[in-house]
Amino acid sequence: MRGVRVRRGGAVLSAALALVAATVTGCASAPAAPLLTGDVFVHDPAFVAGEDGEASFIYSTGNGQIADGNIQIRRSDDGAEWEYVGEVWDTKPAWITERIDGVDNLWAPELYEHDGTWYLYYSASVFGRNDSLIALATNTTLDPDDPDYEWVDQGEVISSAGTDFNAIDPGIVEDADGRPWMSFGSWESGLKIVPLEWPSGLRADSSDPLPIADRGLVDNAIEAPYIVAHDGSFYLFASRGLCCRGVNSTYEIIVGRSQSVTGPYLDRNGGELLDDGGTIVLGTEGDAIGPGGQSVSGGLLAFHWYDRAADGQFRLGLLPIVWEDGWPTVAWPEREDQ
Repeated sequence: MRGVRVRRGGAVLSAALALVAATVTGCASAPAAPLLTGDVFVHDPAFVAGEDGEASFIYSTGNGQIADGNIQIRRSDDGAEWEYVGEVWDTKPAWITERIDGVDNLWAPELYEHDGTWYLYYSASVFGRNDSLIALATNTTLDPDDPDYEWVDQGEVISSAGTDFNAIDPGIVEDADGRPWMSFGSWESGLKIVPLEWPSGLRADSSDPLPIADRGLVDNAIEAPYIVAHDGSFYLFASRGLCCRGVNSTYEIIVGRSQSVTGPYLDRNGGELLDDGGTIVLGTEGDAIGPGGQSVSGGLLAFHWYDRAADGQFRLGLLPIVWEDGWPTVAWPEREDQ
C-alpha cells in the first residue's frame, strides 16, 4: 500500500548507500541517476523534475506525528541533495477527519500541472480498510517559498466506502485528446481508472470505474498505478507484492502497455494485466528491497525502497528509464558496498 506511517529522518544518506548512475551502452540520452543525499526518508514519492535550472520537488506520504499527518514536501536544486521544507497544511481538512474514522496521515500524493495550475491528489484511508477517498488541492506553485504559494482544498474526487475497490494511490495522465484520467487502486478488486475534466480536476461523470489491472487473487497484492504516455502508447506501472514491511517487503514494479489509456494493458509476453500479467521493471536486488510507490518525471523513475543494511529503513530512489524496443527498462547500478 502506498500509504504508511512515516518516520522523518535528517541524517545524510552515505555514498555507499546512495544510488549512483549506471553506464548504459548505446543510450546516451538517458538521464543519470543522481547521488542522493540529505533528507531522503521518503515514502510514495510524487516527483517533479526541475526544468531549466529550476528546483525539483517531491511530495510524499505524511507522518501522523508531524503537522497532523499532512503530505510532506522536499526540495532539491540539483536533484541530488534533498531538503525537507514542510507540509502542505498544518492540519488536515476537517471534512476528511469527519469522513474517514481514525484517519492519521495522508498518503501517496500525485502532482500534475495543467494550464498553469498544479493539481495535488492524495489519499485518506486507514491501513487495511477500503472506506477510503481521494481528495484534491490546487496551487499555482509547488515552492513553499513562493509568495503565491497556497494549497486550496477542492474536496473529494472519489470515495470507495461500500464498493469493491479501494480509492487510494491516484495517478494522472492525459489521453491523446488531452482528456485527463485518474488511475487508482489497491488490493480489493484491483486497479481502476476514471475520466476527469479540466479545469476542475474532478470527475467528469459518475460512470463506474473501469478495471485496468487485477491479479484475481484472494490476497490481491497490486496497487499504486501510474500511467505514462510514450511514443503513442500508454504504459501502466504498478507495484506488485507486499509493501511496508521493511526487510520483509516483496514489492516490485511492473509494467504493461496499451494503445488506449483505458487498456487492455499487456506485458512484454502478451500477458494481460487484468489476468495477473506484468513485466518486472525493478525488483529486489541485494540490500535494496521492495521498490514501489512509483512516479515518473524528467526521464527518471522515482520510488521508495527498503535498505537491508539500515534495518529496513525506507529510502528515496531515482533511476533513469531506458526505452528499449518500445519497453521501459530500469536497473539498479553497482554500489560501492557490494
